[in-house]
Amino acid sequence: MSAEPILAPILAGAPWLTAGGTARVLQLLNADGEEARVVGGTVRNALLGLPPGDMDIATTALPDAVVRRAKAAGIKSVPTGIDHGTITLVIDGAPYEVTTLREDTETFGRKAKVAFGRDWVKDAERRDFTMNGLSVDANGVVYDYVGGIADARARRVRFIGDPDRRIAEDYLRILRFFRIHAAFGTGEPDRDGYLACIRGRAGLATLSAERVRMEMLKLLVASGASAAALAMADAGLLQALIGGVAYTGPLTAMIAIERALDLPASSTRRLAALTLAVTEDAKRVATRLRLSNAEAKALDSMGHRWWRFAAMDEARARRLLYRLGPERYHDRVLLAWARVGGDVGASRWRALAELPQRWTAPKFPLKAADFIARGLAEGPALGHVLTLAEDAWLAADFPLEEAALASIADQAAARVSRDGKT
Repeated sequence: MSAEPILAPILAGAPWLTAGGTARVLQLLNADGEEARVVGGTVRNALLGLPPGDMDIATTALPDAVVRRAKAAGIKSVPTGIDHGTITLVIDGAPYEVTTLREDTETFGRKAKVAFGRDWVKDAERRDFTMNGLSVDANGVVYDYVGGIADARARRVRFIGDPDRRIAEDYLRILRFFRIHAAFGTGEPDRDGYLACIRGRAGLATLSAERVRMEMLKLLVASGASAAALAMADAGLLQALIGGVAYTGPLTAMIAIERALDLPASSTRRLAALTLAVTEDAKRVATRLRLSNAEAKALDSMGHRWWRFAAMDEARARRLLYRLGPERYHDRVLLAWARVGGDVGASRWRALAELPQRWTAPKFPLKAADFIARGLAEGPALGHVLTLAEDAWLAADFPLEEAALASIADQAAARVSRDGKT
């Protein structure tokens, strides 16, 4: 890699660069001998015609100077990563992450020791992939020290410099390699990078569950998630990450089903398709990836007897929809559909999946008062009789006529009295 950059004014006039908070931050920091540029994913996205996303800005100014300038300009500053030279400036409620140029002095993952510097080349070379090593100044001139422009345009994800060294600096870059390729790459993964990931896979055991979770969930909603997951499985990476069998076929089927039904990509649904065969798998994955409570509960619900849908008629499906609610029901149907092959032309599966759109479960109409009027005393018996009555109401397909409800209530009350539950 040459220290002489490729200079290309290809983003001149970009609205996100010339107006608003970004322009204000650059103007603030481009003074008194200091320089600031937008770096990383924002530049990559702009070259690919995508929304800029989170705004990351690098500067030669030291963190204390960034804080002083912000204060003088009436801009709020938050020391979000002060040890690594990162200050977040908040303008009109939007965050702008500003980081002083850095050089690694010792590299061992997230605990790497860094020194602040003024060398844009070294700052670019310490980043992960060439398409993430670009920077752009306030005039729209893109600085490329690592071949990132060509790689971005070719949608080719390559490590900067020696892939083995980049991975040894932070083993999360193995996951990032596949995630960035899934989101922005095309074709097969870069061979040198792929082989380096295989050589470095033992380092995955050193990563925290939280970091792995974050990358995995992002990867699963990327446009190339299916191919990336298959490549990771072939490389022997997925089993180490999820602690069990990876089901790449059901993942591919789930993605096809979501697209056929015009659904937004769901990281939790896709994780279920990739990892679940039985309920016990859900508990293992939730622990392994330290999922949130909501994610763990959703996974557990999807994994619970999903196979019953294989022979389920609509009457039974309505009862399950009543019990689970629309969201849980829908996710479990989709997992069952994906697990049996995901034929998007299967009208029966589509009908089951779309049941919540065409049928709303009524509320159970009987109340405790209905059974007190039939001679039951308040207490545990009321809960028992309500459960019996609700089960009978569901079995009768949700009748709402007074005569049918009275019959259900009479039979439930009589059974409780006969069983001595009163």
